[in-house]
Amino acid sequence: MAITGVDRPHFRFRFGVYLGAAAALGLILFVLLWSCAPTPPPGAPPAPEVAAPAGEPELRIGLAVGSGSAALGGAGPLSVSDPSGSHLAEIPAGEVWRLTVSGTGLVVSSPGGFSSAPVNALSISSGSPEEPVRVDARGYHGTLQVLRDRTGLTVVNRVRLESYILGVVSAEMGRRSSAEQEALRAQAVVSRTYALRNLRRWVAQGFDLYATVADQVYGGIGTETPEALQAVAATKGQILTFGGAPIDAFFYSTCGGRTAEGTEVFRGAERPYLRSVADVGDDGIAYCSISPRFRWHEEWSGELLRATLARTLPLTLGVPGETVRAVSDVRISYRTGSGRVGQLTIGLPGSELRVDGPLVRQVLRPRSGDLLRSNAFSLMVSRAGGQVTRLVADGEGAGHGVGFCQWGAVGRSRAGQDYRHILAAYYPGTTLERLY
Repeated sequence: MAITGVDRPHFRFRFGVYLGAAAALGLILFVLLWSCAPTPPPGAPPAPEVAAPAGEPELRIGLAVGSGSAALGGAGPLSVSDPSGSHLAEIPAGEVWRLTVSGTGLVVSSPGGFSSAPVNALSISSGSPEEPVRVDARGYHGTLQVLRDRTGLTVVNRVRLESYILGVVSAEMGRRSSAEQEALRAQAVVSRTYALRNLRRWVAQGFDLYATVADQVYGGIGTETPEALQAVAATKGQILTFGGAPIDAFFYSTCGGRTAEGTEVFRGAERPYLRSVADVGDDGIAYCSISPRFRWHEEWSGELLRATLARTLPLTLGVPGETVRAVSDVRISYRTGSGRVGQLTIGLPGSELRVDGPLVRQVLRPRSGDLLRSNAFSLMVSRAGGQVTRLVADGEGAGHGVGFCQWGAVGRSRAGQDYRHILAAYYPGTTLERLY
């Protein structure tokens, strides 16, 4: 999740192929849960152990999936070819062409009425490495590939790893001051590690990583900042390893003063470096207290609570919405070692439902419909006639809380810590290595 944005999924409970609901529902929940970079959905097993490549690799980033069309163009001319390499068209500099689906194939059409013959895949490249390719008005380094998928078309950016990391750090962290440069360097190492750890994650869909909070936010050239460029250059090729392999580099916006144990959120994430650690300075103040999401407050009336649960419980637990006629209780069953809500109990007519920690943020959504900011909260319940009439949640932090705290890194950087110190604090026991 981007430090400048709002808490959404990663999870980076990042996109989910492992959710136990129906396929379409699983994809929706996966996207929503990934609040910042990068992670499998709740309960998903961690990524397989993979060896890092010896040199700088090229990545395939999914910019759009299932789209009906896309606009193509560039400051310079673009060449369009089919999978065999045969030239199909030349898009003149400054001109915008439309990419659409035609039957089982793809076609590109000019403003003047020209349309290419339908093919199942396209490659779009610039005549100069300095000239970006543009899709839907966004510029990207590298080349584009377009594939016909089940519901439309998939646009893929083939880009070198360091150019990708520049786009990620810029989008995830936004503009930062010189006093926060070490936080950017730490984010660059974390994002590079995440990318290598999760290479080929979405190979069945024709790419490696999503350009969204399903993995890491990647904004292309338009979001690049000079501060991020400096941070990426200073850490070129550096990743975090444990036992010789890239680590599970989970990250999120704001921990609230203590990070979460990996197993509090991800089933099977028994990683020595994913420990719950206090994220406070010698003065006892949390490093991420500067975050606008450090403390939060949400309220539900009895009517809003019933409507919310009638919508969210069927999606998460398969409970029929019509059974949520009344809510008699909402209470915290137990807390995890880091103090987060490990389970929520909801009283309904004739039954009590228990919602495990990773799903709590999906179920107890605020009025906006977004995920609840975090699992670190307390509840105050008002009742009348045996029914909940008002529910108040006061919480801290934003995101799942495992691993790297983006706002905490900013606070640590302001306190004079370098990126090596910052990384060691959030991933204790790991090794910083340069691959190339």
